[in-house]
Amino acid sequence: MHNGDVLILASGSPRRAELLTQIGVAFQIVPADIDESPISGELAADYVQRMANEKAAAVAALYPHRVVLGADTSVIVDGEIWGKPLSRQHAKVMLTSLSGRCHQVITALAVYSSASLDVVQSVTEVQFGALTAAQIHAYIATGDADDKAGAYGIQGAAGCFVKHLSGSYSGVMGLPLYETAVLLGKAGIIVEPGNE
Repeated sequence: MHNGDVLILASGSPRRAELLTQIGVAFQIVPADIDESPISGELAADYVQRMANEKAAAVAALYPHRVVLGADTSVIVDGEIWGKPLSRQHAKVMLTSLSGRCHQVITALAVYSSASLDVVQSVTEVQFGALTAAQIHAYIATGDADDKAGAYGIQGAAGCFVKHLSGSYSGVMGLPLYETAVLLGKAGIIVEPGNE
């Protein structure tokens, strides 16, 4: 283990912080300041991995002797990358489009340690049941859709929209725990669930 070194999470996401705490990892939060614009023609899986890599690299440049975890999550619908909604009207359009359909959630991870880089992706298929206009309106009014990729957070009230899920529940939240534990273990960070 990296003696006395605490993992750096290159993300300001409260959900990622909550998940790391849940598996007993001590960490410091240093959000990465990068341009998150997709490149024209960039495939969704490539975009998500590039974002995770760039977040981790930006913070690792500031803390070269620490282990840095970068992550990025996107909702993919018909091959199109969906980030956070631009407005509540945009959230309504997103949720209406997700109603009764399947979509993918891709979360990419990048761990920098001692000048090495390990990366992995978690892909989860999520099927929503049919949503009524009233359900969508009520959910948006809670404010929970405002800062979530695809305009929903599976761990909140929108969990009742999910008819079926194939993959990683925590990956949909923004940090697939199995893959995170494997990468951190390779970097010398001990994962001890229950050691909060």
